[in-house]
Amino acid sequence: MHRTTEQHHPIDRLYRSLQPEDTSTAVSVIVKLRGETCDIDCPHCYEKRKEVPGGARISADQIGQLARLFRNRPLAVELHGGEPLTAGREAIAEVLRELAAQPQVVRVSMQTNGVQLDERWLDLFDELCPRLQIGVSLDGDAQGNAWRIGYDGQPVYLRVAAALELLAERGRKIGVIATVTPAILGRAEQVLDHLAAFEAVNAVSFVPAFDSAIRRSTMVRTRRLPASRLLQQAALVGDGGPAWAIHPDEYAEFVLSATAHWVTAGHFARIKLEPAVSTIRRLRGLGTGFCHFSDLKCDHVFTLYPDNRFGSCDELPWPQARLVQLDEVTGQDELARLQQDSILLNQGKALMAKCTSCDYRATCGGGCIATRWRQDPAADGDPYCDYRMRMVDGIAALLAQPDNPDGVWCQTLRWSPRTPNSMRDVNTFTTRWDNPADVRAEVRLHTSEHGNINTVGQAGIHEADDLDPAHPQWREAIEHRVWPLVDALTIGWGLITYDSCQGHPYDGLDLEAAELRVGLLPRDRAEYARAAAALCRAATAAATVLPGGIEVRVGRSELTCETSGTTVPVLDLSLHPDHRQDWDGYFAHLDSAIGALAYALTAEHPTGTMCACPLPTPAAAASTTVAG
Repeated sequence: MHRTTEQHHPIDRLYRSLQPEDTSTAVSVIVKLRGETCDIDCPHCYEKRKEVPGGARISADQIGQLARLFRNRPLAVELHGGEPLTAGREAIAEVLRELAAQPQVVRVSMQTNGVQLDERWLDLFDELCPRLQIGVSLDGDAQGNAWRIGYDGQPVYLRVAAALELLAERGRKIGVIATVTPAILGRAEQVLDHLAAFEAVNAVSFVPAFDSAIRRSTMVRTRRLPASRLLQQAALVGDGGPAWAIHPDEYAEFVLSATAHWVTAGHFARIKLEPAVSTIRRLRGLGTGFCHFSDLKCDHVFTLYPDNRFGSCDELPWPQARLVQLDEVTGQDELARLQQDSILLNQGKALMAKCTSCDYRATCGGGCIATRWRQDPAADGDPYCDYRMRMVDGIAALLAQPDNPDGVWCQTLRWSPRTPNSMRDVNTFTTRWDNPADVRAEVRLHTSEHGNINTVGQAGIHEADDLDPAHPQWREAIEHRVWPLVDALTIGWGLITYDSCQGHPYDGLDLEAAELRVGLLPRDRAEYARAAAALCRAATAAATVLPGGIEVRVGRSELTCETSGTTVPVLDLSLHPDHRQDWDGYFAHLDSAIGALAYALTAEHPTGTMCACPLPTPAAAASTTVAG
């Protein structure tokens, strides 16, 4: 079958449009078995903010309609709410039987608050859907779970914990979704340990309460407000948003703390942690099924309500996210047209417009549009993007130096992959560097009219032989302007450089100007940690004396060995023009900047792993009451 690659928006590599003729790419459908109906009343529940009538149930016939709509395409179904178990055993049994009868359904999952889970429910699941993936909503320990309450205002933690114990007794493995609120800020290690102590838990996903834009309480259809809504109203007093909301900076710090502890405590051997795992996969150049990091975003995630409302992701604003009534849509072609005409979805794509030119796009994947919307649009700058970059930087540090997790707190070193960035044989190169007695062959060195030294003597990026200080042509192979930095790092610091460039304006050529840089290849993780910390200290010191318009950057990257196909973590030191400076001004002041940076490098040495960036201060213990 012909498969078109046409896209309807310039961010197609970050946000893939639905292709009706594509029979290989799965779609996800969130089935709201009871709409927003739930047996508890969490003040921070986004579903109840939609304020739509509940009480009805999804039927097996509607599941059949879904299957026919997405025939010949893999379909993942998530039974959701409100609380899906409020639909009752008979209704859920009918839905599960219908799902089992549909061959294209590749995954069935259920997200529950766990309050009603008992032996009878698990018996039903074992009989009708043994592979049902169960997710439980639990915000950590009892203190962290304080915002999950019944209509009486009382916490439900003990009931959910009992359900997790029952799941373990039945040999079930489940995932936990934990909302990060102020109740768990500053306690990531403690909270992760608590969740990991439940034998049934093999996955934890920390999601942010970016609800600073929420200003009013959820409506109720009774004259007398339940205790839970009174607590919600009390939490909305003040100008900073609800008491359960956090800032993206706080979430980034929490995720980094949790990820570092996940590694050092050995939880990674048993528990999948998000968003850490998806970040790691993207850093490694691998795909992920987590839509926040993939291109299968809102056009591939649908929601079905009992009254047949059918639309995009349930976390998007409704009713704007509604596309059509399920029983009125004729097929995927019509669905794709409705998506293309959706004001909301097009606005969502527009939120990601700047992602196309962002250096982090290949790792971040653009994030979540619904989460971007929940973040206060009046906030200064772009705190959502800042948190995503901070998270990537910290986890990249942890991957490179897992034995020195404090590297996650360095805000000087950034994830900055270079393409291309490869060497013929990394192991042979590093071994030869440390063995001056090895025979070194003569190499090809040619210089372009723009000062590039490589095998062909041409401007731009071309092959260059890999030399070391013991090679008789070593000094001849280093471009003269970058030599003071190379000398300080190799002779002064004893490190291996795998690449260097003095910077080139390329006047008169159709080439973008190149900045000055030096690439460092640490011998092992311990040397990497020491070098990274020393580069941070040197860069921080140099920043105060660099000429205006030039900034020093230290990037984390990976070098690919062409012989083995493996990658190793490397560090790249460079001088860049900042936003105030053009290339002419940059090269006019570059020698002065080189002198300042070389002096800072000479004053430092790669000893110890403490960088110039402060460690986070422990947060004060959060209140155990939801109304503060």
